[in-house]
Amino acid sequence: MPETITAFDIAEHLETEADVREFLRETASNGSPSDFIHALNIAARTKGMTEVAKQAGVTRASLYKSLAEDGNPRFETIAKIVEALGCKLVVS
Repeated sequence: MPETITAFDIAEHLETEADVREFLRETASNGSPSDFIHALNIAARTKGMTEVAKQAGVTRASLYKSLAEDGNPRFETIAKIVEALGCKLVVS
């Protein structure tokens, strides 16, 4: 009998705001800018795209477009999304 393998979705494992913060912190520290945008997409799905869009002051469609693989969000949009996720950008 063949085994069924399901895709791993980290969004299903980010249960708290602390989990999301650590996930984004780790990605920002060790990933590329595109990795960080992808991580924002995952974190937004965890919290709910509609809720994040509302808190960020953008439309849901705009949020999906900004965080898509081929998206090219403005820094202002990224900052709003980060804030909507309960985090803030810090330079150290």
